[in-house]
Amino acid sequence: MTWLVAEDEADIRVLITTMIKVWGHQSAAFETGQKVWDWLDKLEAGDPEAQPPELVLMDIRMPGKKGNEVAARMRELPALKQTPIVLMTAFSMTEAERAELVTRDGADAVIAKPLPEFDQLRKLLHDLVDAKKVEPPAAEAPAADAPAPEPGAPEAPKPPETPVEPAPAIEKASVPKSL
Repeated sequence: MTWLVAEDEADIRVLITTMIKVWGHQSAAFETGQKVWDWLDKLEAGDPEAQPPELVLMDIRMPGKKGNEVAARMRELPALKQTPIVLMTAFSMTEAERAELVTRDGADAVIAKPLPEFDQLRKLLHDLVDAKKVEPPAAEAPAADAPAPEPGAPEAPKPPETPVEPAPAIEKASVPKSL
């Protein structure tokens, strides 16, 4: 599957796309939020070349459209509602600011730069992808006011009870120099 990367710093973008390749995935890399926004236009229009990614990893502060603005738009598109979105930043943020990015803009996690070490980042991103696979889309979730099943009717299978919480902020980690 393809992972979308949006990062304006070329060296970080190359590093991330290289790690993604090592992990066995393809990447679609963009150097600005505006280029991702334009790609979203194509996805929304049904362009066959614009396929939904399995994961999105975006810098927050990029020229033009910011990563959180792009994330909010992504959450409006049915094709991306279940796609994990991870935002990255080199700036210090309070827990309240991080929580706002999750609730307001639909991010699943916010990670700090320098990025976590190779294996830690791989685990974090793969865990988010796996968690989204078992989380039912909001449209499929049973309504709270749904009528009770008829007595004697077979029960519908229940999804696994895996709570999905935003990944913890990772403040002071670095990428090994061997990369």
